Amino acid sequence: MNYLLDTCAALWFMTDRSRFSETMLEALTDPANPVFVSDVSLLEIAIKYRLGKLTLARPPSRLLPELLAAHALLPLPLTAPAIYLLESLPLHHRDPFDRLLVAQALTVEGTLVSPDPKLRPYGAPVWWG
Repeated sequence: MNYLLDTCAALWFMTDRSRFSETMLEALTDPANPVFVSDVSLLEIAIKYRLGKLTLARPPSRLLPELLAAHALLPLPLTAPAIYLLESLPLHHRDPFDRLLVAQALTVEGTLVSPDPKLRPYGAPVWWG
């Protein structure tokens, strides 16, 4: 199973795993299941850090590569097919970062790991619990 962590899930997975159920942690740490973090999440983290809306121990450019490697998280580049899918996605969710993550989950046939219930109407598999 391919998993794509949304931005908050990625931050929690790397810094505070107590927010995940035991079942989720078992699936996300199973070497047979690739777990991805999107370029979209890296962009969102960098923007929120710069705006002062997210506090990190170090700047994202120094902290995130270390955390991604330490937790065996795989990069997921933002591709044209995911971007073009935005043309047809309804506006159930106004956050452009979240809509891009949904589009990526749909294009890579992965399960989006997110606590946000507003993402469910898009039809991409969303898991939290």
